[in-house]
Amino acid sequence: MSPEPESPAVGTRARVPRIVVTGGESTGKTTLAAALAKALGSLWVPEYSRSYAEQVGRALTWADVEPIARGQAAVEDAAIERWRAQFGRSRDAPPLVLDTDLVSTTVYAEHYYGACPEWIMAAARERLGDLYLLCEPDLPWEADGVRDQPAAGTRLHSAFGERLRTLGARVAPVRGIGHTRLEAALAAVRTALVSPAVDSGR
Repeated sequence: MSPEPESPAVGTRARVPRIVVTGGESTGKTTLAAALAKALGSLWVPEYSRSYAEQVGRALTWADVEPIARGQAAVEDAAIERWRAQFGRSRDAPPLVLDTDLVSTTVYAEHYYGACPEWIMAAARERLGDLYLLCEPDLPWEADGVRDQPAAGTRLHSAFGERLRTLGARVAPVRGIGHTRLEAALAAVRTALVSPAVDSGR
């Protein structure tokens, strides 16, 4: 793949308070992201790669990595503009909730293809969220035709943890089933919101 001339929409306009629900496959990210946004009274951004996979209707390949990254950035930026329109003037605005982000794209690219385009790595670093809720692989596996095999769960979880540490991201592990998982996520978000480690002005 040729180098990307510039990462999509990276800059001050993309810096709003962002909570990213992340982790491996079948860890309840989408369910948690939707429930978390509802509990916080905020907006949430669905995972782009899933809708992309459903749209192309075939197994994903290395050639899909860059389109997925561009699409993920685009849906995030569209949600950021909606967030600004709805909450931009509020002093106690809730954070935007993301069901994964470009960090996930980097991890999956390396997991499946052994490499990730450098511009995506750079964009993931520049667009780093304020808090990552790392979902533990402690839920029953649910096959859906898109996910990998359950044996990959532990490896992926470790890969996510290592990537987030390398990026210097703020991470809170989330475990438990149903309401317990949501309460753990809410507790982590509340702690982050009162801590100076979250820079909502980025």
